[in-house]
Amino acid sequence: MMGAGWVAGVTRARALRTRCLGPEDVKEVAGARTLDDALRRLAATPYRGGLAPSAGSSPAEAQRAVTATLLWHLRILAGWQPAAGTEAVRALAAGFEIRNTERHLSTLVGDASPPGPDRPRPSPYRLGALAIAWTRLSATRTPAELRNALTASSWGDPGGDSPAAVATGMRVSAAVRLAGAAPDAARWAAARLALLVAREVFVVGRRLPDVSAHRAARLLGPRAVEARSYAGFRQALPDTAGWLLEDVGEAADLWRAEGRWWDAVERDGRDMLRRSRFGPRPVVGAVALLSADAWRTRGALELAARGGRGDHPAEVLDVPG
Repeated sequence: MMGAGWVAGVTRARALRTRCLGPEDVKEVAGARTLDDALRRLAATPYRGGLAPSAGSSPAEAQRAVTATLLWHLRILAGWQPAAGTEAVRALAAGFEIRNTERHLSTLVGDASPPGPDRPRPSPYRLGALAIAWTRLSATRTPAELRNALTASSWGDPGGDSPAAVATGMRVSAAVRLAGAAPDAARWAAARLALLVAREVFVVGRRLPDVSAHRAARLLGPRAVEARSYAGFRQALPDTAGWLLEDVGEAADLWRAEGRWWDAVERDGRDMLRRSRFGPRPVVGAVALLSADAWRTRGALELAARGGRGDHPAEVLDVPG
């Protein structure tokens, strides 16, 4: 019998469906002729907080405001969950801590663009109870310290302290963590990890650090992780991950898998939220719908900034930004 915590948590999850913009409104935003027009259209939507049309607003700033709204909704959702539900939402929201860490590391190594009077450096996302180890990570002062802090946390050793090693290592760790904390999202985690590994190895040409390769093998299997060709990689993937790349015959076409992944997440999430009663499934479904809607809205803002060209916001790719 489900406890009162799940009843309250799932009730909140279902209520958050109203915070999605929806396909028709996303198309309307994408068709705006200027970014300011798009922002005015968003002013009466759930994304209105933090969004305001102003001369000189950049697409990146507007997209970040959309993503920050998503984070706020996830923090509210997590606050209504029993412990298992909170952990599932935290695992699903790990990308926010990854982005914070990437920006922190870029500052440590001097790669961050210098702030200016019109473009201040964005503040880290406020994670609240969704933080995994951000307090410790944000206090580090060198890349080596950051790696040590990651190693001592549940993120684990990324296998290096370069921006590439940290970004990849954290994303691999996040996928494995998600599959364990939210089994209903394990299929998404495995497929997303397959896309990450394929891009790193067969597009960028960058070998995974050993520790990240070992971790990735837990979801993808050692044969896939050790594959020397993209064809061999695809052939070795388990069904939980291979579905995403089944008709992507060349590594150069991996961009096509991004939109398909979000389509699947949105479709599965809608089904989870509609059919499930009480427990983690509808909570995972709500996070999926909110995240996919934010992704599409970010894409719509990019299209509007280009003058409203194109009918499909999914052409523009990622939450978070």
